[in-house]
Amino acid sequence: MSQYFKVHPVNPQLRLLSRAAEIIREGGIVVYPTDSSYALGWHLGDKSALDRVRRLRGIERDHDFTLACRDLSDISTYARVENSAYRLLKSLTPGPYTFVLKATHELPKRLQDPKKRSIGIRVPDNEIAQMLIGALGEPLMSSTLLLPGDSFPLTEPEDIRDRLARQVDLIIDGGHCGVEPTSVLDLSGDEIVVVRRGKGDVSAFES
Repeated sequence: MSQYFKVHPVNPQLRLLSRAAEIIREGGIVVYPTDSSYALGWHLGDKSALDRVRRLRGIERDHDFTLACRDLSDISTYARVENSAYRLLKSLTPGPYTFVLKATHELPKRLQDPKKRSIGIRVPDNEIAQMLIGALGEPLMSSTLLLPGDSFPLTEPEDIRDRLARQVDLIIDGGHCGVEPTSVLDLSGDEIVVVRRGKGDVSAFES
């Protein structure tokens, strides 16, 4: 059975999130709230956890994952950011956006898009997510909590516990969460491409 932490959404208990970070370092998969929906999180260097997430979500090996960062200072280690892209990221973070950027050599190839050698990066505007990444001390690999056969991500912690109590290591209950995914902007090429319209406003980037 997974552990279950009820965490205050405005004033998260640091001791619980520090323990959550330990579980991630030990190879665990955690469910945590973000500013768009609940997500699955795991350590970026853990191949076994990555394979478990793929099986849990029923996704192929070419599925794109996201690196959740606490702020922009983490991004340059794992992704190449041009000056123009940096200004855009600074204006839209933290917030419900995922940015597709060219990966650096620091990022394991198994986490990159196999064709474009890119990675999705986001800075969630959620206090629990922010403190969890801070307690971990490094970015967190992340994937929307959308299970096979479902049209929307799971959003109620009790439902998540009923469905996943034996398949994840920790569920962080941060209260009701949304079901609208992040908006995705591809910044890996010469032009900004709107890959997905989600919670973040992308009208300025559409022709």
